[in-house]
Amino acid sequence: MLRMSTLFLRTLREDPADAEVPSHKLLVRAGYVRRIAPGLWSWLPLGYIVYRNIERVVREEMDAAGFQEVHFPGLLPREPYEKTHRWEDYGDNLFRLQDRKKTDYLLGPTHEEMFTLMVKGEFSSYKDLPLSIYQIQIKYRDEARPRAGILRAREFVMKDSYSFDVDDAGLEKSYQRHRDAYISTFDRLGLSYEIVSAMAGAMGGSKSEEFLAPCTTGEDTYVKCPACGMAANVEAIVTHAVPEVDASDVPAAHVEDTPDTPTIASLVEISNSRPELRRSDRDWTAADTLKNVVLMQVAIDGTRTPLVIGLPGDREVDLKRVEAGIHPYELEAFEEEDFKKYPALVKGYIGPEVLGENSASGIRYLVDPRVVNGTRWITGANKRGNHVYDLVAGRDFGWDGVIEAAEVRQGDGCSNCGEEVTIARGIEIGHIFQLGRKYAEALDLKVLDENSELVTVTMGSYGIGVSRAVATIAEQSHDDKGLLWPREVAPADIHIIATGKEDEPFNVAQGIAEDLEARGIRVLFDDRRGVSVGVKFNDSELIGIPTIAVVGKGLNDGVIELRDRASGEQELVPVADFINTVVELCN
Repeated sequence: MLRMSTLFLRTLREDPADAEVPSHKLLVRAGYVRRIAPGLWSWLPLGYIVYRNIERVVREEMDAAGFQEVHFPGLLPREPYEKTHRWEDYGDNLFRLQDRKKTDYLLGPTHEEMFTLMVKGEFSSYKDLPLSIYQIQIKYRDEARPRAGILRAREFVMKDSYSFDVDDAGLEKSYQRHRDAYISTFDRLGLSYEIVSAMAGAMGGSKSEEFLAPCTTGEDTYVKCPACGMAANVEAIVTHAVPEVDASDVPAAHVEDTPDTPTIASLVEISNSRPELRRSDRDWTAADTLKNVVLMQVAIDGTRTPLVIGLPGDREVDLKRVEAGIHPYELEAFEEEDFKKYPALVKGYIGPEVLGENSASGIRYLVDPRVVNGTRWITGANKRGNHVYDLVAGRDFGWDGVIEAAEVRQGDGCSNCGEEVTIARGIEIGHIFQLGRKYAEALDLKVLDENSELVTVTMGSYGIGVSRAVATIAEQSHDDKGLLWPREVAPADIHIIATGKEDEPFNVAQGIAEDLEARGIRVLFDDRRGVSVGVKFNDSELIGIPTIAVVGKGLNDGVIELRDRASGEQELVPVADFINTVVELCN
């Protein structure tokens, strides 16, 4: 039994100064976690109980699906990660260290290599497969800006599992088994979630889906179509197809003097106000301007090369979408000093004529899918104070490729059905990948097939953020008074509060608590003497146990007050019926 008089707990009345999201504020104030350094957190008793409850649910669902648990160290050798190129690919996010003999190691951010080598060391025949194994393990990533409490930390706990199959058909079945197990897991945890298409990113592979918990403070933006049900992370969303245009009647491109046009809005205004610049069919809009945004792409070896993205001027570049499209390159800002190294790029007036890998500049030029043959544009003329008008895509300029780089907006057309999409934010709580043979090929994981021929094993990778789930549930389940834990993960089933100065309420509450514990009900008993009723009530609301019982004045009438923490509903239960009522409620 947890007793408030002896529980290692201190609740706080004020939000921590550095807290920005509700989970960070409430988990600290309710005495669940404490920060010990940027991105590093310790768990107090109540917090660790919640964490262990989530871990238990995850483990039970993995076991029920037929997956087997293994365990690896967090300290890992360099060599396997070199073979898969991730020693370099992870960049600054990887914690690297050396032992006393100057041998290189890393703190594991993820364990694909280790799982692959484990199976390689044990299995050699198709008869051994399919296989799915998992672990629940601490991971380490050197986040540049740890934030949002335990939502984005440098040390965190993940459940990562991996499937091993002889062929792609087997991988599809293993993938679906994991998908189903994730649905069962998140349903038990009481989480609201969306399953959205995603990019595989550094993980590699083909099919990929994220489980996102809708939350206004979430870092992930996703798109959903109410009409057809399409859902995708913004990095994976595909622009609704734009048809090519007949530009046979568009005048030849012409360069015009356009002074004092530092913004898209000012360029559109001058274009519609001067007769010689106006269109004959309609006014120019921001969507008719071709904005060329220059970035710096950085290769694994550190080589920096310019990249120009062409997109309609009414859109902003979404850097996450760009990074997903140019992986494994990373992005950096194109600085003022960089313009001096590339004189072909006239800041604020970059036009496509000087761009492209086959141009004199050799600068890679990628365009938004809305830039198709026949579309008509105003854009930079590569000369300060000048723009070119009636520049037609395909007729007057070309490009090296197409990239999904523009921001996705509410009301954009769905790539599946064309209807308007909605935009929402969420927290990633799970991610599943069909890895394919990337890691098996790098580490030579092969088995003999039915014909006694060596074939490369195909893999899937599946992750759940276990420690992150604590914060995610807190984000979705709270009110202005405190936390609202679902019973499956709460640190107790019932929070019993004894009130008053007399012994009787405390003695009755003590007996009830012991009887409930004997019936398998987890109890947090506020047995503190000399603490006001107001403080006890405030603590109970902040801590967030789903059921609250108040043992006090009602004893004079032979009743105990029972409260539902989430709804606030109250009922008076006869003392004689109280135990059975609570047992029924909690089971």
